[in-house]
Amino acid sequence: MRCVNGNLPFAGDLPVARPPSYNLLMSLTVLILQIILFFLTFWSGCYLIARDPGRLQLWLAGLGMITFAAGVAAVLLGTFAPSARLALTLYRLQRLFVVLPALFWLAAMVWLIPNRAAWEERYGRQQFLLSASLVCIFAYGVAIGFIILPNNQTMPLWLAIIIGLDLFLFGLVITQLDASDKGEAWISHFLRALDYSFFTALIFGGQVVLVMMVWIGLSFPLVVLLLSSVTAAVLIQTFSGPVQGLVDQIAFINAPELRRTRAAQRAEDNAAQRLNAAHNPLDLPAQEFDRLTRRALSQMGDLPKLASNPLTRLPLITQRLAQNGKVDGTLARANELKAVLTESIAKLQPRDDGEFGTTDAWRHYNALYFPYVAGLRPYSRRAIHDEAYEEVMDWFRSQVPERTLYNWQTAAARLVARDLRERSRKKPH
Repeated sequence: MRCVNGNLPFAGDLPVARPPSYNLLMSLTVLILQIILFFLTFWSGCYLIARDPGRLQLWLAGLGMITFAAGVAAVLLGTFAPSARLALTLYRLQRLFVVLPALFWLAAMVWLIPNRAAWEERYGRQQFLLSASLVCIFAYGVAIGFIILPNNQTMPLWLAIIIGLDLFLFGLVITQLDASDKGEAWISHFLRALDYSFFTALIFGGQVVLVMMVWIGLSFPLVVLLLSSVTAAVLIQTFSGPVQGLVDQIAFINAPELRRTRAAQRAEDNAAQRLNAAHNPLDLPAQEFDRLTRRALSQMGDLPKLASNPLTRLPLITQRLAQNGKVDGTLARANELKAVLTESIAKLQPRDDGEFGTTDAWRHYNALYFPYVAGLRPYSRRAIHDEAYEEVMDWFRSQVPERTLYNWQTAAARLVARDLRERSRKKPH
C-alpha cells in the first residue's frame, strides 16, 4: 500500500497495488514528512514525562502525545504492510490512537485545575498559557473530526502536518506551564533536549533512508527499522539521565563514590539549565515568592529538584557561601538553601519545654519540621518511621486531617518566606 495523492490512508481503505510508475523520490519525501511528524509528537511526549516523572499531569499530557505518535506509526506501517489483513488491523488501531490523546489531555487539565479555586489561582498568573493550551486541544478536536467522519477515509498530508504542529505547540505550552509552576527557565533545557534527540535520530534514521534511496527502496521491514531507530534515539537522549545512571551501576559496580560523583554532576548540569542566573528572587511579587518558598520546602528531601528552585539565587545564599568559603555551584546553593530553610523552620518552634507540643502555638512548626526536616509521612501506612516519632505520628493521624495540615503548611510557608526576605535584605556585617 502507499500514499494516494498525498493522502495518508485511514481505517476502511482497501490495499492499493503499487503501480509501475511509482515515484520513489516523491514517496520518500512523503515518508520523511511522516517520520518528522512522528518524531515531533513522540519526542514531545517523552520530554514532558522526563521533565518531572513524579507529576501525573505531565504523564497524562505526554501519553497523549505518545499515543498520537503511535497512530502515525500505525498509518505508516499500514501503508507498506505485506498483507491486506495486517494493513486493515493497523488502520483500525490508528482510529483509537487519534482519539485517546484528547482523553489524556482532558484528564491532565482536570488534574491541573481540579476546582474553581484552583482555576482562579492559576488563571490569575498563567492566563495566556492556559488559554493557549485550551485552544490547542480544541484545534486538535476539530482536526480529528475531519479524520474520523465516516465519509473521510483518508487524511491529507497537509492536515497531518497541521495536527503535528498543533501538538508540538501544545507540548511547548505545557512545558511553559510546568516551568512557570516551578519558577524555572525552560528554553535552554527544551532546546538542548530537542537538539540532542533530533541529531541522534537524524544520524541513525538517516542511514536507513539512505539505504532506501540508493539500494533497496521502500519496504515494510525498512520502515519498521526506521521507526525503531527514531524511537530508540528519542528514548536514549530524552531519558539520558536514568540511562546513564543505569549504565554507571554496571560499569562502576565497584566504585560507589565515582557513581555518586557522576550522579551529582548530572543533577547539577540539569538544574543549571533550568535556572535563570540573572534573576533576583527578591524582585518577585510577594505572592509568587511565597509560592516558591512553599515549593522549596516540599523539595527539601530532593536536592536535585531543590537545586532548580529560583530561591537558590537569593543574595542570602551568595553571602553564606562566601562567608563559609564554599565553592559556588548549583548543588552547593541547594544545600545552603536547605540549611537556611531549616533555620527558618526552627524559628517557628515555641520556647516551651520539650521537642514536641500539640497546642496552637506548635502547629506551624509541626506542619513543616516533621514532614520536611524529619522526613515523616504521617498519612502513609507503608512508610517506615523511627519509634521515637510514634507520638507525633499518632497525633497527626488522629488529630490533623490532611487538608488541615496542607493549610497549616501554606500559612507556615508564608512566615518562612517573610523570614527569607528579611534576612536577604540585611546587609552583611
